[in-house]
Amino acid sequence: MRQGTITEMEFTSQELDETISLLIYLPAGYSPLYKYPLLIVQDGKDYFQMGRLTRFADELIAEEKIENLVIVGIPYKNVKDRRKKYHPDGEKNESYIRFLAHELVPWLEKQYPTSGVGKCRSLMGDSLAATVSLMTALEYPHTFGKVVLHSPYVNDKVLAAVRSHKMPDLLDVYHVIGKDENEINFSPERVEDFLTPNRELRQAFEEKGFDSFYEEFDGGHSWKSWQPDVKRALSMMFPR
Repeated sequence: MRQGTITEMEFTSQELDETISLLIYLPAGYSPLYKYPLLIVQDGKDYFQMGRLTRFADELIAEEKIENLVIVGIPYKNVKDRRKKYHPDGEKNESYIRFLAHELVPWLEKQYPTSGVGKCRSLMGDSLAATVSLMTALEYPHTFGKVVLHSPYVNDKVLAAVRSHKMPDLLDVYHVIGKDENEINFSPERVEDFLTPNRELRQAFEEKGFDSFYEEFDGGHSWKSWQPDVKRALSMMFPR
């Protein structure tokens, strides 16, 4: 099986006033003569390593089951940095969303031959990384036409953004949540229910008319559950 290449690069963001690390996956047989769909992944290092994202992409591309695509993983620096950028109330959340749409996409399209169409640009993430992916796609529906959500954090702000969205036909949604995520023990003092809000999110997608896929898998809020689903998500969202 031919393998794609992964290159680590740095990007200086004016919106965030910092340098961002990027992991760039180019498929085997990559050529600047062709145009490729673009997938931008929050929690990028986790998806590349624990999610086996690029390994699954190699397999599916070799089997001619998905399109050749460029994948850009964005790692977080630490837990505090992740929350500031990904949480809907995080102090850097709005800046991070602008960074994705106004800085990163134009830069990537200058560096790589990607398809300049919304449906050919996708966002992916797990938990809070899924949340910021969804909120970015909702704010910039002409820029991002697909979103993959693994167990997103959902609050009233997220639900309101979905329910008030004016162009649901522009966004395709892949949405999964674990059946055991009704009591997630983040710490002895912090137990959260992700399942109930995600069911509300699913209902909101359906009521607004989004083209959405939803499933509740056997498992909880961890890569042990998400990793087996990554391959299916690629297969469904990027079919050849």
